[in-house]
Amino acid sequence: MADRFWSSEEYDERAHTLYNEGDYDGALETLKEGLALYPNAVELYAGLGHARLAREEFAWARLAFERALVLDPAHEDAMVGMGEVLLRLGRLSDGISLFQRVEALGYTDDVELMLTMGRALYREGLFAQAKEIFVRLAMARPESADAVAAIGYCLHRLGDEVESRRYLRRALRIDPDLHEARTYIGQLLYDRGDWEGSLRELERVPPGEHWDALAVWRVLELKASLSGLSDGDPRLSPWRERLDQLEALDANPVDQLLAEIEVRASGSGQWAVRDESQLELFGVSDGPEAPKVPHVQVRLSGGQVIRGSWHDAVRQFRDHVGFTHEALAPFMRRMAERWHEQYGVEVPSTDPEAFLRSAARFGLLRLMEPCDDTGE
Repeated sequence: MADRFWSSEEYDERAHTLYNEGDYDGALETLKEGLALYPNAVELYAGLGHARLAREEFAWARLAFERALVLDPAHEDAMVGMGEVLLRLGRLSDGISLFQRVEALGYTDDVELMLTMGRALYREGLFAQAKEIFVRLAMARPESADAVAAIGYCLHRLGDEVESRRYLRRALRIDPDLHEARTYIGQLLYDRGDWEGSLRELERVPPGEHWDALAVWRVLELKASLSGLSDGDPRLSPWRERLDQLEALDANPVDQLLAEIEVRASGSGQWAVRDESQLELFGVSDGPEAPKVPHVQVRLSGGQVIRGSWHDAVRQFRDHVGFTHEALAPFMRRMAERWHEQYGVEVPSTDPEAFLRSAARFGLLRLMEPCDDTGE
């Protein structure tokens, strides 16, 4: 029997599966194939827009969403996608207006749509607006741990750490396995000096469920300092293995090669292939005279302070603006391009130290000089 053509719904479902697996290229090809057969399928155009958006192809994403909205002007998924594109392009009021139209159509209780809109606002630093969306979702769907946790993330960005922790605890009562929220609490406790509480929360997340290398570093550091475990203790092996996996995900071979060439040419070991910040945390050195890693304090535009090595500071900056799962090199490129579009400034994006120092010169953040110790 000859293979039959898929329906447009089957193309949409297949593309959605590939998208959720992170295979954006595969999703894109599936959607193109489907549209060749079903050129008026609004769902396929909406999916195409989201696949383009995931690849940061904003002009193409906008075109796909526009075509979907020509076919169905009230298509909620296309409206949300278009709103996110407009936010990414700096058209904040237009993007927010589209989100408001979606809510006005009665989608306040749609968990996926509301989370998508709130997270898009969060990524652009619009924490108050994002919080309001998450609050409305939590009122409509009180069983949504993601919505409650998202309120906690926004409150932290808005400077209310006490309320932030309260909402995160509430989210964990709804879903004890919401690992992102538990990791976030662990980081908050670490930053306020509650080492025992931080370790208790961070190690309740299985190593394989950690996606933030900084959190894994802190587990290793705290286990060594509080439990007296040596670096070679087998109980640390799962955490060391996970750290290696996360560092491998962050490593871009081309960027790493360029960085190594730059390091050798300049004689600077600030961003060497062997991660100096990791050596400091684990007490490993090349010898008794190995220098300590310089630490910096960076005050972001919203007033939040991050602290660590140049590499750690950029990593925390990335997490602060909502791109936790993005490698550092593309994140620096993203921010450099955004600052160029918004302010016309040129910020280098190949080295963490140069990136932060240049951003500070242009007044995009405030930088305090490196210090040799890690104490408060």
